[in-house]
Amino acid sequence: MAQQVQAVIAPGKDEPVRVETIVIPDPGPGEAVVKIQACGVCHTDLHYKQGGINDEFPFLLGHEAAGVVESVGEGVTDVAPGDFVILNWRAVCGQCRACLRGRPWYCFNTHNAEQKMTLLDGTELSPALGIGAFAEKTLVASGQCTKVDPEVAPEVAGLLGCGVMAGIGAAINTGQVGRGDSVAVIGCGGVGDAAVAGARLAGAAKIIAVDIDDRKLETAKKMGATHTVNSRTNDPVEAIRALTDGNGADVVIEAVGRPETYEQAFYARDLAGTVVLVGVPTPDMKLELPLLDVFGRGGSLKSSWYGDCLPSRDFPMLVDLHQQGRIDLAAFVTETIGLGDIEQAFARMHDGDVLRSVVVF
Repeated sequence: MAQQVQAVIAPGKDEPVRVETIVIPDPGPGEAVVKIQACGVCHTDLHYKQGGINDEFPFLLGHEAAGVVESVGEGVTDVAPGDFVILNWRAVCGQCRACLRGRPWYCFNTHNAEQKMTLLDGTELSPALGIGAFAEKTLVASGQCTKVDPEVAPEVAGLLGCGVMAGIGAAINTGQVGRGDSVAVIGCGGVGDAAVAGARLAGAAKIIAVDIDDRKLETAKKMGATHTVNSRTNDPVEAIRALTDGNGADVVIEAVGRPETYEQAFYARDLAGTVVLVGVPTPDMKLELPLLDVFGRGGSLKSSWYGDCLPSRDFPMLVDLHQQGRIDLAAFVTETIGLGDIEQAFARMHDGDVLRSVVVF
Protein backbone atom coordinates (compact mmCIF):
# COMPACT_ATOMS: atom_id res chain seq x y z
CA MET A 1 0.00 0.00 0.00
CA ALA A 2 1.39 3.43 -0.96
CA GLN A 3 2.61 5.59 1.92
CA GLN A 4 2.59 9.33 2.55
CA VAL A 5 5.73 10.84 4.10
CA GLN A 6 7.31 14.23 4.63
CA ALA A 7 10.08 15.25 2.22
CA VAL A 8 12.00 18.28 0.92
CA ILE A 9 11.10 19.46 -2.57
CA ALA A 10 12.83 21.94 -4.89
CA PRO A 11 9.78 23.27 -6.77
CA GLY A 12 11.55 25.42 -9.38
CA LYS A 13 14.85 27.00 -10.35
CA ASP A 14 16.34 29.00 -7.44
CA GLU A 15 13.08 28.80 -5.51
CA PRO A 16 13.35 28.09 -1.77
CA VAL A 17 12.99 24.42 -0.90
CA ARG A 18 9.95 23.36 1.10
CA VAL A 19 8.73 20.41 3.10
CA GLU A 20 5.76 18.66 1.49
CA THR A 21 3.87 15.40 1.76
CA ILE A 22 4.83 12.94 -0.96
CA VAL A 23 3.61 9.49 -1.97
CA ILE A 24 5.92 6.47 -1.87
CA PRO A 25 4.62 3.46 -3.84
CA ASP A 26 5.11 -0.10 -2.70
CA PRO A 27 8.38 -1.49 -4.08
CA GLY A 28 8.11 -3.22 -7.43
CA PRO A 29 10.44 -5.87 -8.86
CA GLY A 30 14.04 -5.04 -8.02
CA GLU A 31 13.08 -2.12 -5.76
CA ALA A 32 13.26 -1.32 -2.04
CA VAL A 33 11.69 1.20 0.31
CA VAL A 34 14.21 2.57 2.81
CA LYS A 35 13.38 4.39 6.03
CA ILE A 36 15.95 7.20 6.11
CA GLN A 37 17.82 7.81 9.36
CA ALA A 38 20.28 10.49 8.21
CA CYS A 39 21.10 12.41 5.02
CA GLY A 40 23.93 14.86 4.39
CA VAL A 41 23.42 18.23 2.71
CA CYS A 42 25.65 17.97 -0.37
CA HIS A 43 26.58 20.67 -2.86
CA THR A 44 25.03 18.55 -5.62
CA ASP A 45 21.63 19.11 -4.02
CA LEU A 46 22.22 22.85 -4.27
CA HIS A 47 23.13 22.38 -7.95
CA TYR A 48 19.78 20.65 -8.48
CA LYS A 49 17.94 23.49 -6.75
CA GLN A 50 19.73 26.06 -8.90
CA GLY A 51 18.91 24.21 -12.13
CA GLY A 52 22.56 23.32 -12.70
CA ILE A 53 21.90 19.62 -13.33
CA ASN A 54 18.77 19.72 -15.48
CA ASP A 55 15.33 21.35 -15.50
CA GLU A 56 13.23 18.33 -14.50
CA PHE A 57 11.53 20.10 -11.59
CA PRO A 58 10.16 19.42 -9.05
CA PHE A 59 13.13 17.64 -7.52
CA LEU A 60 13.07 15.42 -4.47
CA LEU A 61 16.41 16.41 -2.96
CA GLY A 62 18.90 14.44 -0.87
CA HIS A 63 21.13 11.52 -1.78
CA GLU A 64 23.92 11.17 0.82
CA ALA A 65 22.01 8.89 3.14
CA ALA A 66 21.79 5.85 5.39
CA GLY A 67 18.77 4.03 6.75
CA VAL A 68 16.99 0.74 7.23
CA VAL A 69 15.32 -1.30 4.50
CA GLU A 70 11.59 -1.41 5.24
CA SER A 71 10.32 -3.54 2.35
CA VAL A 72 11.54 -5.05 -0.91
CA GLY A 73 9.92 -5.99 -4.19
CA GLU A 74 9.81 -9.21 -6.14
CA GLY A 75 13.13 -10.81 -6.98
CA VAL A 76 15.21 -8.84 -4.48
CA THR A 77 17.76 -11.08 -2.77
CA ASP A 78 20.69 -8.79 -2.01
CA VAL A 79 18.97 -6.91 0.85
CA ALA A 80 16.08 -7.70 3.19
CA PRO A 81 13.82 -5.76 5.54
CA GLY A 82 15.75 -4.71 8.62
CA ASP A 83 19.12 -4.35 6.88
CA PHE A 84 21.04 -1.17 7.70
CA VAL A 85 22.25 0.29 4.41
CA ILE A 86 24.07 3.21 2.84
CA LEU A 87 22.40 4.44 -0.33
CA ASN A 88 24.53 4.78 -3.46
CA TRP A 89 23.78 6.36 -6.82
CA ARG A 90 25.85 3.88 -8.84
CA ALA A 91 23.90 0.60 -8.70
CA VAL A 92 25.95 -1.45 -11.15
CA CYS A 93 24.18 -3.64 -13.69
CA GLY A 94 26.69 -6.49 -13.93
CA GLN A 95 26.00 -6.91 -17.66
CA CYS A 96 27.39 -3.90 -19.55
CA ARG A 97 30.80 -3.93 -21.24
CA ALA A 98 32.48 -2.21 -18.26
CA CYS A 99 31.06 -4.71 -15.76
CA LEU A 100 31.91 -7.69 -17.98
CA ARG A 101 35.50 -6.43 -18.29
CA GLY A 102 35.85 -6.38 -14.50
CA ARG A 103 35.52 -2.59 -14.16
CA PRO A 104 32.10 -2.20 -12.57
CA TRP A 105 32.93 1.24 -11.16
CA TYR A 106 32.60 2.44 -14.78
CA CYS A 107 29.19 0.75 -15.23
CA PHE A 108 27.36 2.29 -18.19
CA ASN A 109 23.89 1.07 -17.21
CA THR A 110 23.38 1.83 -13.52
CA HIS A 111 19.96 1.18 -12.02
CA ASN A 112 17.34 3.42 -10.41
CA ALA A 113 13.82 2.63 -9.26
CA GLU A 114 11.39 2.23 -12.16
CA GLN A 115 8.37 3.66 -10.31
CA LYS A 116 7.99 7.34 -9.57
CA MET A 117 7.41 9.03 -6.24
CA THR A 118 4.87 11.83 -6.51
CA LEU A 119 3.28 14.82 -4.84
CA LEU A 120 -0.23 14.35 -3.47
CA ASP A 121 -1.72 15.68 -6.72
CA GLY A 122 0.13 13.03 -8.74
CA THR A 123 2.96 15.27 -10.01
CA GLU A 124 5.98 13.05 -10.59
CA LEU A 125 9.16 13.89 -8.69
CA SER A 126 12.73 13.70 -9.99
CA PRO A 127 14.82 12.21 -7.17
CA ALA A 128 18.31 13.68 -6.85
CA LEU A 129 20.83 11.21 -8.28
CA GLY A 130 18.05 8.65 -8.40
CA ILE A 131 17.68 8.61 -4.61
CA GLY A 132 15.74 11.53 -3.08
CA ALA A 133 16.58 11.03 0.60
CA PHE A 134 15.56 14.30 2.25
CA ALA A 135 12.50 12.26 3.10
CA GLU A 136 11.27 10.05 5.89
CA LYS A 137 11.28 7.18 3.38
CA THR A 138 12.36 6.79 -0.22
CA LEU A 139 12.08 4.29 -3.07
CA VAL A 140 15.27 3.06 -4.75
CA ALA A 141 16.58 0.19 -6.82
CA SER A 142 17.71 -2.56 -4.47
CA GLY A 143 21.23 -2.33 -5.91
CA GLN A 144 21.42 1.21 -4.53
CA CYS A 145 21.40 -0.27 -1.02
CA THR A 146 24.78 -1.31 0.39
CA LYS A 147 24.72 -3.24 3.66
CA VAL A 148 27.19 -2.14 6.34
CA ASP A 149 27.72 -2.76 10.06
CA PRO A 150 24.61 -1.40 11.84
CA GLU A 151 26.73 -0.28 14.79
CA VAL A 152 28.04 2.74 12.87
CA ALA A 153 26.17 6.02 13.44
CA PRO A 154 23.79 6.79 10.53
CA GLU A 155 24.93 10.42 10.27
CA VAL A 156 28.47 9.14 9.72
CA ALA A 157 27.65 6.23 7.45
CA GLY A 158 25.49 8.29 5.10
CA LEU A 159 28.36 10.57 4.14
CA LEU A 160 29.99 7.68 2.31
CA GLY A 161 27.03 7.81 -0.06
CA CYS A 162 28.56 10.74 -1.94
CA GLY A 163 31.03 13.46 -0.91
CA VAL A 164 33.32 11.63 1.50
CA MET A 165 33.51 8.60 -0.80
CA ALA A 166 34.24 10.86 -3.77
CA GLY A 167 37.20 12.44 -2.01
CA ILE A 168 38.66 9.32 -0.44
CA GLY A 169 38.21 7.43 -3.69
CA ALA A 170 39.87 10.21 -5.70
CA ALA A 171 43.00 9.66 -3.64
CA ILE A 172 42.97 5.88 -3.17
CA ASN A 173 41.17 4.52 -6.24
CA THR A 174 41.73 7.08 -8.99
CA GLY A 175 44.98 8.71 -7.89
CA GLN A 176 46.35 5.43 -6.49
CA VAL A 177 48.26 7.34 -3.83
CA GLY A 178 50.96 5.11 -2.37
CA ARG A 179 53.18 5.02 0.68
CA GLY A 180 55.66 7.88 0.72
CA ASP A 181 53.97 9.85 -2.08
CA SER A 182 53.57 13.61 -2.10
CA VAL A 183 49.99 14.78 -2.62
CA ALA A 184 48.46 18.20 -3.15
CA VAL A 185 44.72 18.83 -2.80
CA ILE A 186 43.34 22.02 -4.34
CA GLY A 187 40.02 22.99 -2.75
CA CYS A 188 39.34 21.98 0.84
CA GLY A 189 35.61 21.64 1.14
CA GLY A 190 34.04 18.33 2.10
CA VAL A 191 35.34 16.43 -0.93
CA GLY A 192 38.80 17.99 -0.76
CA ASP A 193 39.15 17.22 2.94
CA ALA A 194 38.06 13.66 2.25
CA ALA A 195 40.83 13.46 -0.36
CA VAL A 196 43.27 14.67 2.30
CA ALA A 197 42.01 11.97 4.66
CA GLY A 198 42.27 9.38 1.89
CA ALA A 199 45.84 10.37 1.09
CA ARG A 200 46.73 10.06 4.75
CA LEU A 201 45.07 6.64 4.94
CA ALA A 202 47.07 5.52 1.88
CA GLY A 203 50.37 6.47 3.54
CA ALA A 204 51.30 9.70 1.73
CA ALA A 205 54.36 11.30 3.28
CA LYS A 206 53.49 14.89 2.38
CA ILE A 207 49.95 16.21 1.96
CA ILE A 208 49.63 19.83 0.84
CA ALA A 209 46.21 21.46 1.24
CA VAL A 210 45.42 24.48 -0.95
CA ASP A 211 42.49 26.85 -0.49
CA ILE A 212 41.66 30.57 -0.31
CA ASP A 213 40.02 30.25 3.13
CA ASP A 214 42.23 29.88 6.21
CA ARG A 215 39.36 28.26 8.10
CA LYS A 216 39.24 25.46 5.57
CA LEU A 217 43.00 25.06 5.69
CA GLU A 218 42.86 24.61 9.48
CA THR A 219 40.24 21.90 9.04
CA ALA A 220 42.41 20.23 6.38
CA LYS A 221 45.23 20.02 8.93
CA LYS A 222 42.94 18.11 11.27
CA MET A 223 42.16 15.71 8.43
CA GLY A 224 45.83 14.97 7.81
CA ALA A 225 47.38 17.81 5.78
CA THR A 226 51.06 18.26 6.61
CA HIS A 227 51.32 21.66 4.86
CA THR A 228 48.85 24.35 3.82
CA VAL A 229 48.90 27.03 1.12
CA ASN A 230 46.54 30.00 0.94
CA SER A 231 46.25 30.51 -2.80
CA ARG A 232 44.68 33.94 -2.34
CA THR A 233 48.06 35.27 -1.16
CA ASN A 234 50.50 32.70 -2.60
CA ASP A 235 51.06 31.16 -6.03
CA PRO A 236 49.97 27.55 -5.38
CA VAL A 237 52.13 26.09 -8.15
CA GLU A 238 55.27 27.73 -6.82
CA ALA A 239 54.35 26.81 -3.25
CA ILE A 240 53.71 23.15 -4.06
CA ARG A 241 56.95 22.95 -6.02
CA ALA A 242 58.87 24.56 -3.16
CA LEU A 243 57.48 21.94 -0.77
CA THR A 244 58.44 19.05 -3.08
CA ASP A 245 62.10 19.85 -3.78
CA GLY A 246 61.15 21.79 -6.90
CA ASN A 247 59.57 18.77 -8.58
CA GLY A 248 55.84 19.07 -7.99
CA ALA A 249 53.58 16.57 -6.25
CA ASP A 250 53.24 12.94 -7.27
CA VAL A 251 49.45 13.31 -7.22
CA VAL A 252 47.47 16.55 -7.42
CA ILE A 253 43.75 16.33 -6.71
CA GLU A 254 41.60 19.17 -8.02
CA ALA A 255 38.46 19.38 -5.89
CA VAL A 256 37.07 22.70 -7.14
CA GLY A 257 36.06 22.04 -10.74
CA ARG A 258 37.26 25.25 -12.38
CA PRO A 259 39.61 25.74 -15.35
CA GLU A 260 42.01 27.98 -13.43
CA THR A 261 42.43 25.55 -10.55
CA TYR A 262 42.77 22.62 -12.95
CA GLU A 263 45.59 24.48 -14.70
CA GLN A 264 47.24 24.99 -11.32
CA ALA A 265 46.94 21.25 -10.65
CA PHE A 266 48.42 20.45 -14.06
CA TYR A 267 51.54 22.54 -13.50
CA ALA A 268 51.89 21.62 -9.81
CA ARG A 269 52.39 17.91 -10.49
CA ASP A 270 55.70 16.17 -10.99
CA LEU A 271 56.75 15.50 -14.60
CA ALA A 272 55.36 11.98 -14.49
CA GLY A 273 52.75 12.77 -11.85
CA THR A 274 48.99 12.36 -11.86
CA VAL A 275 46.24 14.97 -11.91
CA VAL A 276 42.84 13.86 -10.61
CA LEU A 277 39.78 16.00 -11.33
CA VAL A 278 37.06 15.33 -8.76
CA GLY A 279 35.58 18.85 -8.62
CA VAL A 280 32.47 19.14 -10.78
CA PRO A 281 32.64 21.78 -13.56
CA THR A 282 29.66 23.49 -15.13
CA PRO A 283 28.70 22.80 -18.77
CA ASP A 284 29.97 26.18 -20.00
CA MET A 285 33.54 25.79 -18.72
CA LYS A 286 36.42 25.39 -21.19
CA LEU A 287 40.03 24.39 -20.61
CA GLU A 288 43.01 25.55 -22.63
CA LEU A 289 46.43 23.98 -22.22
CA PRO A 290 49.41 23.96 -24.60
CA LEU A 291 49.27 20.53 -26.21
CA LEU A 292 53.06 20.37 -26.14
CA ASP A 293 52.95 20.65 -22.34
CA VAL A 294 50.44 17.80 -22.19
CA PHE A 295 52.71 15.70 -24.40
CA GLY A 296 55.96 16.67 -22.72
CA ARG A 297 55.02 16.09 -19.12
CA GLY A 298 53.96 12.45 -19.21
CA GLY A 299 52.04 11.01 -16.30
CA SER A 300 48.26 10.86 -16.18
CA LEU A 301 45.29 13.20 -16.35
CA LYS A 302 42.30 11.46 -14.79
CA SER A 303 38.72 12.24 -13.89
CA SER A 304 37.24 10.69 -10.76
CA TRP A 305 33.51 10.08 -10.81
CA TYR A 306 32.22 9.02 -7.39
CA GLY A 307 35.81 8.25 -6.44
CA ASP A 308 35.83 5.32 -8.88
CA CYS A 309 34.24 3.43 -6.04
CA LEU A 310 32.53 0.08 -5.95
CA PRO A 311 30.04 0.54 -3.10
CA SER A 312 29.83 -3.17 -2.21
CA ARG A 313 33.61 -3.17 -1.75
CA ASP A 314 34.39 0.31 -0.46
CA PHE A 315 31.53 1.24 1.89
CA PRO A 316 31.94 -1.71 4.30
CA MET A 317 35.73 -1.33 4.21
CA LEU A 318 35.63 2.36 5.13
CA VAL A 319 33.05 1.76 7.86
CA ASP A 320 35.35 -0.90 9.33
CA LEU A 321 38.35 1.44 9.17
CA HIS A 322 36.32 4.16 10.89
CA GLN A 323 35.32 1.79 13.67
CA GLN A 324 38.96 0.78 14.09
CA GLY A 325 39.91 4.44 14.54
CA ARG A 326 42.00 4.54 11.37
CA ILE A 327 39.87 7.19 9.65
CA ASP A 328 37.65 9.69 11.47
CA LEU A 329 34.50 9.94 9.38
CA ALA A 330 32.68 11.66 12.24
CA ALA A 331 34.97 14.66 11.82
CA PHE A 332 33.09 15.54 8.62
CA VAL A 333 29.81 16.09 10.49
CA THR A 334 29.72 19.77 11.47
CA GLU A 335 26.12 19.83 12.66
CA THR A 336 22.93 17.79 12.72
CA ILE A 337 19.70 19.50 11.66
CA GLY A 338 16.03 18.85 11.03
CA LEU A 339 14.16 18.41 7.76
CA GLY A 340 12.98 22.01 7.84
CA ASP A 341 16.48 23.48 8.17
CA ILE A 342 17.86 22.63 4.73
CA GLU A 343 17.51 26.06 3.11
CA GLN A 344 19.63 27.55 5.91
CA ALA A 345 22.10 24.67 5.59
CA PHE A 346 22.57 25.50 1.89
CA ALA A 347 23.50 29.06 2.88
CA ARG A 348 26.02 27.90 5.49
CA MET A 349 27.55 25.48 2.99
CA HIS A 350 27.80 28.20 0.34
CA ASP A 351 29.54 30.50 2.84
CA GLY A 352 32.04 27.81 3.82
CA ASP A 353 30.83 27.61 7.41
CA VAL A 354 30.37 23.82 7.49
CA LEU A 355 31.88 20.64 6.14
CA ARG A 356 28.58 18.80 6.32
CA SER A 357 25.19 19.56 7.78
CA VAL A 358 23.36 16.27 8.26
CA VAL A 359 19.60 15.87 8.50
CA VAL A 360 18.75 13.36 11.23
CA PHE A 361 15.30 11.76 11.35
